[in-house]
Amino acid sequence: MTEQPQPATTAERRTRLLAAAAVSLRGLSDITDPLGALFADAGHELYLVGGSVRDAVLGRLGTDLDFTTDARPEKVQELLSGWADTIWDTGIEFGTISARRKDLILEITTYRAEKYDGVGRNPEVTFGESIDDDLVRRDFTINAMAVRIGRGGAEEFHDPLDGLSAALAGIIDTPATPQESFGDDPLRMLRAVRFVSQLGFGVAPRVSAAITDMAEQIDRITPERVRVELDKMITGAHPLEAIELMVGTGLAERVLPEVPGMRLTIDEHHQHKDVYQHSLTVLRQAIDLEDGDPDLVLRWAALLHDIGKPATRRHESGGGVSFHHHEVVGAKMVRKRMRALKYPKAVVEDVASLVFLHLRFHGYGDGAWTDSAVRRYITDAGPLLDRLHKLVRADCTTRNKRRARRLQQNYDDLERRIDGLRAAEDLARVRPDLDGNAIMELLGLPPGPLVGEAWRYLKELRLDRGPLARDEAEEALREWWAAHVADR
Repeated sequence: MTEQPQPATTAERRTRLLAAAAVSLRGLSDITDPLGALFADAGHELYLVGGSVRDAVLGRLGTDLDFTTDARPEKVQELLSGWADTIWDTGIEFGTISARRKDLILEITTYRAEKYDGVGRNPEVTFGESIDDDLVRRDFTINAMAVRIGRGGAEEFHDPLDGLSAALAGIIDTPATPQESFGDDPLRMLRAVRFVSQLGFGVAPRVSAAITDMAEQIDRITPERVRVELDKMITGAHPLEAIELMVGTGLAERVLPEVPGMRLTIDEHHQHKDVYQHSLTVLRQAIDLEDGDPDLVLRWAALLHDIGKPATRRHESGGGVSFHHHEVVGAKMVRKRMRALKYPKAVVEDVASLVFLHLRFHGYGDGAWTDSAVRRYITDAGPLLDRLHKLVRADCTTRNKRRARRLQQNYDDLERRIDGLRAAEDLARVRPDLDGNAIMELLGLPPGPLVGEAWRYLKELRLDRGPLARDEAEEALREWWAAHVADR
């Protein structure tokens, strides 16, 4: 009988993680070795710290590196001068000097020991005296590990709060009590949600309980900072689990109430799930359709596409439920919420447009659309068309396999028709067959509103009939103008 391999012990797993981190750090030796020598020769300590060590342990170290040191910011600037390619001091108020060396961005912060006033989230910064002072103030134990960087690069792993065990267990916990940590900086509650998404970790029970009890404290945080964390959350590898945590603790009620607001609305297919769960499924399926990097606009549109349903729910005779015009109401709600969170105008409009358009396809019906209707679909979607394709496909969550197959086949057919029209016509820029100058010359008009009316008529004609020869366009314009004058 073949002997089954035994699972690795905790000690063995710790050793493997540390070995993996050492390998990651050796890949940066051309930066860390000379940097460590600069500080050591000047009599100062230097540690790689926080998220950089966490990511090295987890095998996902990036190009942004965080360090901490006992050197004061002015001394850090002096040491980096002549070695770094670029230095900037925008964070010097908080003891941070940033620099770029080759392809790496470095942030070097003087040891800190912070005090909070319980009102805002910005601490009164005082400089600490030791690495332990610095680590104990950090948000989570997985971010409270450090590696001493000396003349020879990485020299010593420092983990006074046992963050490595938390990383092994996949648990997000706080160095102090979560009540103390979140009271100091309520944004840490959203950071916990974000790390669930980015790392696939869970939160310690006491952390979840504290977020539930303290969710209203997030109101102390500016909308801009909330938005940053929400974006990192939704573009992470595990956003569904993070959203479930945010909703389950009540945090979503404070920052994105439209999402938990969908939980009580039964969907139109009566599949014993609410619109909230349907929306999570659509988000997951939209992620599966992404072509590469996380698509922020697509993911927000997938999560929020049905937020108008609670406001439009109607109980019909016979026991049915309808949500007429929920896409219109939902688009308005998206604009209101995303503006409140200070999103850039372009992002707000893109997400709202996708929400508004996501039901348009359901009028297609086995290829019944005319070419004019297909052109309008393309034109209305504009540069969002590829995202709209993904959103519509992701929105198919029916358990009826025959119906699901028919919906996907119908959309396949629509995409083929779109490709055909794109190949035959310049649909990226649908414009009238006559420009403003030609309109004025043909009708004898000066510049003014009537030229705009004529231009819009020709654009609608272009959408209905496709490209026209010039003489056809001129004849149509004359006929329109004769009727227009007769009506005045």
